[in-house]
Amino acid sequence: MKKLFKILKIIIITLVVLVALMYVFKVDYLITAVRTVYFHGHKTAFLVDYKYFPNREIKKGIAQPWHIAKDYNTVKATERLESTNKELQTVAFIIIKNDSIWYESYYDGYDKDSKSNSFSMAKSVVSAALGKAIMEGKIKSLDQKVIDFLPELKGTYKDQVTVGDLSSMASGLNWDEQYYSPLSIVTRAYFDKDLRKVMLGLDISTKPGQHFEYKSGDTQLLAMVLEKAVKKPLAVYVSEKFWQPLGAENDALWQLDHEGDGIEKAYCCIASNARDFARFGKLYQQHGKWEGQQILDSAFVAKSIQPRFPESPEYGYGWWLNNYRNKSMFYMRGHLGQFVIVIPEDDMIIVRLGHLKGLQTTADAHSNDFYIYVDEAYQMLGQRK
Repeated sequence: MKKLFKILKIIIITLVVLVALMYVFKVDYLITAVRTVYFHGHKTAFLVDYKYFPNREIKKGIAQPWHIAKDYNTVKATERLESTNKELQTVAFIIIKNDSIWYESYYDGYDKDSKSNSFSMAKSVVSAALGKAIMEGKIKSLDQKVIDFLPELKGTYKDQVTVGDLSSMASGLNWDEQYYSPLSIVTRAYFDKDLRKVMLGLDISTKPGQHFEYKSGDTQLLAMVLEKAVKKPLAVYVSEKFWQPLGAENDALWQLDHEGDGIEKAYCCIASNARDFARFGKLYQQHGKWEGQQILDSAFVAKSIQPRFPESPEYGYGWWLNNYRNKSMFYMRGHLGQFVIVIPEDDMIIVRLGHLKGLQTTADAHSNDFYIYVDEAYQMLGQRK
C-alpha cells in the first residue's frame, strides 16, 4: 500500500510540474487541447467539438425553407458516391438544382437540422462580411490598410498590408498552417483563450500583396478588423447582414476563444447544417442578390470568385476556384472535407459535410473527393427521367 501511495505521489507531482512548465513556456493552451480534442480520441479538431468551447449565436430571422424538387430523391446515389461517403464518413450530402433541393442524404445520426463544424468554410463567410462592410462604407475598400484598425500590428511590413491582402491570403504574416502539430501557431490559435493577443504577437514579416499563401491567420486578423469597423461582434454582424436576410432555418454557433467578450475563431468553426451553409453558395451564384435584394455588391462578388494572382488560379477572395469539366466552379472548403460547391453554368450547388477528407497532393490544389462529388452529382442528374 505504501508503495502505491508513493507511486501516486510521484504521478501527482509530475503532473503539477508539467502543468507549471506549460505555463512557464506559454504552451498552457495544450491543456485545453487535451481536454477538448485528444481526450475524446481525436488528433485534430472534429465535427462536434463546438460542444466543448464557448460559442456566440448567429441568430436566425424568419426562415425561408428551400424549395423541394418534384423529383426529390427519386434517383439513388451512385455506387461510387455511396462508397466514398462510407469511406470518408460523410454526414450530409445535398444536390441543389435550379434553386431546389433535388437530392439529400444524411448519415451517422445526422439530419437536416444537425450542427457540424464548418472549419475553413467560415473564411468565405468572413470575406462576405468584409464585402458588406465595404458596401456600407465602414471600410473604404479592399485597399484600406489593416493598421488603420489595428495600430498594434507588428512587423517590417505592418504599414503595407491591406484588408484585401487578408481576404486573398497574401498578407506576409508569419504563420504556420500545420493542423496536426500541437506546437504550431494554428493549433495555439484554436485552443488559446486570448486569440487577439496571439494574433497581435505575430509579425507581418514579408512583403504583402505579392502572392497567394494559405494562412488561417489572415482571416483571423480580418475578423479583428471587422470587429473594429462595424463595432459589434462578428457573429452578430453576420446574423444581421446574412443569416437573417438569407432566411436560415436554424440558429448557428460560432466558437469563441473565451466566454463573454471573446472573439470568434473566424478562420473556422461555425456550427451549422448543410442547408444553411448552402445559402452562401446561392448568394454568390446570384451575384450577391437574394429575393430581389442586393445583399452584397455584385462587383465585389465577381472579384471574389476570380483569382487575384494568375499563378494561383485556385483562390480568389475567400473562395476556392476550379475549372473542371470545362465549367467554372467556386467553392467553400473546410478541414476534413467540408464543401459548398457552386457551378453557376448549370445552376447547381453541391454540399458535403463529413468526418474525413479525400487525398490532397501538392500537385493539385483540389483534393480528389472534390472531383468525385462533382462527377457523381452529374452522373445522378443524367439518370433523371
